[in-house]
Amino acid sequence: MLSLSHSGYNYSKKRCERVVNWFMNEYIPRHKISINVHHRGMYRDGVYGWVWPTDCNHRPREFEIEMHNFMTHEHYTKTLLHECWHIHQHIKGDLKDKHGKRLWCGIDCSQLDYEDQPWEQEAHQMEDILFEEYIRDNEL
Repeated sequence: MLSLSHSGYNYSKKRCERVVNWFMNEYIPRHKISINVHHRGMYRDGVYGWVWPTDCNHRPREFEIEMHNFMTHEHYTKTLLHECWHIHQHIKGDLKDKHGKRLWCGIDCSQLDYEDQPWEQEAHQMEDILFEEYIRDNEL
């Protein structure tokens, strides 16, 4: 069961809901998950989106996603799917934050540069795959 909320400005509520609902139904259908997607200008942050657990680190079920609110429809969808994949990684237990360290499959990867982080590499690989599946299933 998914509890989804969204906030911010300059975004499509329907697109946000469609993408997150599709992903959760396809990849995490049997978990009680709470997600808030907040949209804002993120130029200063130098990113298009990020996600983090808001309830706990050992078995997270509540997440906050922040999304840049000035993207094309395709870029927005791919970025949101990328962030949803990180939620999937947390739910599976592959990605964990423990005692101030970022663990991937039990290995401390806290000191790795962004492009070397295995969870980011996996999420970047999945972006296009998920986008194609989403387009196929929703005939956009």
